[in-house]
Amino acid sequence: MATILHILPSYQWEQAQQAGIYRGDTLDAEGFIHFSKPDQVVRVANARFKGHSGLMLVLVDDEKLTAELRYEAPYEGGQMIESGEVFPHLYGPLNLDAVIHVMEFEPQDDGTFVLP
Repeated sequence: MATILHILPSYQWEQAQQAGIYRGDTLDAEGFIHFSKPDQVVRVANARFKGHSGLMLVLVDDEKLTAELRYEAPYEGGQMIESGEVFPHLYGPLNLDAVIHVMEFEPQDDGTFVLP
């Protein structure tokens, strides 16, 4: 089992729980949901969410996913960036029974993130 992580606003997590599935805000627009490996998530948080509050960090067991998971180069504006690093991308909705833990993910006083 590998754990992958996803950062999202708390209201989106509440909507996912009501719907019984999570689509995120990129599945329809980009064709997949962005995830991070544990060693990537703080960099992603600081690059994409610095200063944002009201976030959740969702930990997922990749073996329980029902949609296809691919490890790919990052995308920016719909274009793949060749950086030598790969990120987990889920090509379908996240089935909530693959979620193993959810926690609040708030920034520090300076707006940056650290793992809880």
